Amino acid sequence: MEKKEDLVVAVEYLKKAAEVVEKELDRYISVQEPEVIFEAMRYSLLGGGKRLRAALAILAAYGEEELAIPAACAVEMVHAYSLIHDDLPCMDNDDFRRGKPSCHKAFDEATALLAGDALLTKAFETVLDLKYNPLMAARELAVAAGAEGMVGGQVLDLSFENTEITYDELKKIHSKKTGALITVSLRLGALAAQRESLLAKYTLYGNNIGLAFQITDDILDVIGDPKKLGKTLGKDKEQGKSTYPTLFGMERSVELAKEAVAKAIDAANGLPGEEILVGLAQYVLVRES
Repeated sequence: MEKKEDLVVAVEYLKKAAEVVEKELDRYISVQEPEVIFEAMRYSLLGGGKRLRAALAILAAYGEEELAIPAACAVEMVHAYSLIHDDLPCMDNDDFRRGKPSCHKAFDEATALLAGDALLTKAFETVLDLKYNPLMAARELAVAAGAEGMVGGQVLDLSFENTEITYDELKKIHSKKTGALITVSLRLGALAAQRESLLAKYTLYGNNIGLAFQITDDILDVIGDPKKLGKTLGKDKEQGKSTYPTLFGMERSVELAKEAVAKAIDAANGLPGEEILVGLAQYVLVRES
């Protein structure tokens, strides 16, 4: 059952998971030669972000969280790579990310592109550190990050700019671009803890909080606080992108997000760490960044 205390517990869990993962990421991406590429990787990877995907990976191994640390770090590397590339002038052309200049502004476009490439490849090296199911996890991460997942979602997102699209098309874009990495984070954590029998439930939970996350992202792009978000508002409208508010209006978008969260909470029933999963679903709905 959904309780207010679940949200408090979940936010604390998210904070602690972020602290653990930050230390591990710092260790994985230490400065080496050539220094500039490692500095660019660290610039985009460390010291910012909610670490929600990492927390989900760790939470799916609830009770044996240590087993999922490489998976948690790997999904954060993939996430950081995707943000670097999304911000490039040839993509979404955004000058700010997490409250500071985007990687291509802090360095240059070529360095940013290569830093993203390096983070993506480092993610696979990292996920192979898993004690259990490393090859299966690497395959799942590859599918989620590639043309069937995030890359495919970005292609669709760019191709549909200044075009009227349907609800199904919008869901398809975001299930690939945003939802795929959120869902695979949970799946990797479950694989790390040898919980293959729970993969279907974690997938259902992940699909729904991924949807809720994207809807709230679209809402925040309209009414959010740019200081809390750490990025420029109104970019979707400026680039002619279809969003949940443009298709349904603000009120219905909020309802859709709540419906997705309710489905995620149902899917969490009986899973290890259920209360925290419920709280994280609530958090996705009320987050301000």
